[in-house]
Amino acid sequence: MYINEKIKKLLEERLKQLNKLRPISSTLLLKLKERFEIEMIYHSNAIEGNTLTLKETYWVIQQGITVKGKPLKDHLEAKNHQEALTYLYDLVEHGNSNTISEHLIRSLHSLVIQDIDKNIAGQYRKVDVFITGTDHVPPSALEVPHKMLELITWCRKNYSKMYIVDFATELHHKFVHIHPFQDGNGRVGRLLMNVFLMAHGFPLVIIQKNDRQKYYRVLSAADQGNYKALATFISQAVLKSLNIYLDVLTPSKEKENWITLAQASKYCSYSQAYLGKLAKDGKLEAIKLKKNWLTTKEAVERYSKKE
Repeated sequence: MYINEKIKKLLEERLKQLNKLRPISSTLLLKLKERFEIEMIYHSNAIEGNTLTLKETYWVIQQGITVKGKPLKDHLEAKNHQEALTYLYDLVEHGNSNTISEHLIRSLHSLVIQDIDKNIAGQYRKVDVFITGTDHVPPSALEVPHKMLELITWCRKNYSKMYIVDFATELHHKFVHIHPFQDGNGRVGRLLMNVFLMAHGFPLVIIQKNDRQKYYRVLSAADQGNYKALATFISQAVLKSLNIYLDVLTPSKEKENWITLAQASKYCSYSQAYLGKLAKDGKLEAIKLKKNWLTTKEAVERYSKKE
């Protein structure tokens, strides 16, 4: 297992809490879906260089507004990503998301790229590529079809054997490592990861733009066979989505009160910096909102008691 038992236990506890709140009212579910959809589109595209802000992404998706001064390509990327998400939600809703196939992967890519470059949409690349800022050199174009068949075989062999967050983590890395398409690999990889996480009841998981450099670092570590850092990174993103859902759906009197690490340090013998390290390592129950870690008094007390 790549993630440690503490993180796995926390994820399972949070997912169990969410499942108890299901079925979710259609009104609340629609609001959550819209919120996560806009944030997913914004962050996933921004990681790849899209210049639309979060608010502008909302205008383009929900209002159909054209943002003056922003490239047409950025608008099309947002709209294409929304179509891919609609396809993803439909797969999960109808129970068709448990079997990975080349058709699924090509369909996601086709939706992401369709209005950008129809000539490459859903087609494996026919040229060799290089990834800026990394030592990794993807396989040659001639190797891609064989590598993708190997990936599908690996998925079908390991899907039922691995913890789902570990599986989604390794699948995501293996896919972007192959880099099968000429463009859109990162966006498709993050969507593909979500297909399987959501099939197991987790909310849509978002890799944030602010975490881009760390995201690249842990992907680079996975290139060397170290999946633990990437799995921890992904699990923190899963936990954040779970906590947002629970925060919206849980009655106020039952909510845990999130506090800053500076406040939390008053309830234990640990410094704010050390609590931050515990949060990053997944040893302390915490969520990251923007650039700040939040935890609860109860979480700190639970950790202190265990230690």
